[in-house]
Amino acid sequence: MVAKTHARYIRISPRKARDVISVVKGKSVLESLDILHSLNKKGAKILEKVLRSAVANAKQKGYPEEKLFISQATANEGPTFKRYRAATFGRATTIRKRTAHISLELDTTEKILEDIKTK
Repeated sequence: MVAKTHARYIRISPRKARDVISVVKGKSVLESLDILHSLNKKGAKILEKVLRSAVANAKQKGYPEEKLFISQATANEGPTFKRYRAATFGRATTIRKRTAHISLELDTTEKILEDIKTK
């Protein structure tokens, strides 16, 4: 693991965030940014922002952007905001506004090649 980033309490359901994560997991950073920029989903914009944050963290440590790839990405469930809406016959129904915690880890391709050579 070279760089790690967490985005917490994001107003998107974890299921929708996982759909976008599955598209870019395991790909290089530059390829992932291109994919996320062209996807027409709310989660793509959120994940692009988290990915850029992770890349900035890796650059602070001195790693080049071209040699980074997404090694781990998860979207876990955060707290659910509960709201109420009027329904027929004087009842009230609940509206669940779900949140997600997105975590992302980057690694270098050089590290993977070194591990393969030592085995």
